[in-house]
Amino acid sequence: MQYIVSFLEGIITFISPCLLPMLPVYISYFAGGGERNTKTTLKNAVGFVLGFTLVFSAMGALAGTLGAFLSKYQTVVNIVSGLIVIFFGLQYLGVFKFNIFKGMTRTAKTDNLGFFSSLAFGVVFSIGWTPCVGTFLGSALMMASQQGHTLAGIVMLLLYSLGLGVPFILSAVLIDRFKSTFDFIKKHYKIINTVSGILLILIGILLATGLMSRLVAVLN
Repeated sequence: MQYIVSFLEGIITFISPCLLPMLPVYISYFAGGGERNTKTTLKNAVGFVLGFTLVFSAMGALAGTLGAFLSKYQTVVNIVSGLIVIFFGLQYLGVFKFNIFKGMTRTAKTDNLGFFSSLAFGVVFSIGWTPCVGTFLGSALMMASQQGHTLAGIVMLLLYSLGLGVPFILSAVLIDRFKSTFDFIKKHYKIINTVSGILLILIGILLATGLMSRLVAVLN
């Protein structure tokens, strides 16, 4: 259950107002700043996604490891994790507004971008993205910490990265076909933010009360 939620959080991050409007810029990076070539764009997009996946998975490993050390304080971890995720949800609903949740807007020089430079580009931007993706990334990390196991934390964030990365790769190749879909999403950001905020609050309540663990146990 929590793994599915983590994957969905990656997808929601992709369509967020912080990230989606920047998509054409990133895809121009993948093309190396020149005329878009499908093979080159796809190769660089995969490298880029792999770059931020490595960073996020490492974060998941750290969260899972810390959760293992704090397993004896599981109730406290549940409450703190849940409250943090609820805070993220309220922020998404506009109850709180902090500039730290705004993403990077400056451009980068990416002429002659190749696979390995794209991978490095993904690593660097995963750090710069953190304020932008922090809401759902933070939620995924809180769930990872509750797993109390390093490997489980890695898998949790790997799925989050897939949820974020797969749309990136598809868009890099098919952006022209997805234009109408992206325009529709942009026109309905208010609804998307409201639904996203409510989802985060519900996840936070499940985490804080320990119901998430019970629900997972029942489904397993």
